[in-house]
Amino acid sequence: MKLQKETESSETRHGRWYEDACGTAFAMELVGERWSMLVVRELMMGPRRFSELRKALNGISAKVLTERLESLERAGAVAKRVLPPPANVQVYELTEWGYLAEPALQELGRWAATSPRHDPTLPLSPVSLMLSLRTMLDKVRATEFDATIGFDLAGESYLAELKDGRLPIRRGSIERAQAIFRAPAAPLLAAVFYRKVPPEDLAGQGVRIDGDRALADRFIDLFHLPAKVG
Repeated sequence: MKLQKETESSETRHGRWYEDACGTAFAMELVGERWSMLVVRELMMGPRRFSELRKALNGISAKVLTERLESLERAGAVAKRVLPPPANVQVYELTEWGYLAEPALQELGRWAATSPRHDPTLPLSPVSLMLSLRTMLDKVRATEFDATIGFDLAGESYLAELKDGRLPIRRGSIERAQAIFRAPAAPLLAAVFYRKVPPEDLAGQGVRIDGDRALADRFIDLFHLPAKVG
């Protein structure tokens, strides 16, 4: 048992990779392995089952996902629990400390999007799109109006409640949304929001907007990718 404790300590201690006091170095020691930050990303909208995480993370193996979840648990960023009946399924969720990683994810994503090599047409998970909207929102112009927007996206539902320049988004019912964006895949809506492709041009691929179309158009206009640098 003592050996196990020593092993766990060596895997989470500050300095195990870089011997550097910098907080950035410690962050990379905690979540710098391949897939780790993407696991954190996928949990930002709430608990997920193992199968849901694997589906969202294109190309990850069950073995690697298991290893990353265990590593993030040891780091204190992720916890697992069993949902009460009738679900009775195990889910993974971020801890209070784990959720604090969102600003870091946002700023890292904003920085990377300024690279000429960033390709916004690559596969994208629904959670990725929701987080990108929270990141790329024009907060100044967003203060001009409030809106409740739903997303029916790849079989998942999200509700965004724009108010006072803030955009909380949660997974769940979208019945009270004033406008609803529907699409079978996140990249299609990314094209609407960031490339400004008219939804009608993507109707043949399953994209549509229900509800208040004028409000939906104003909402779309609040999001832009940053200018490329270099």
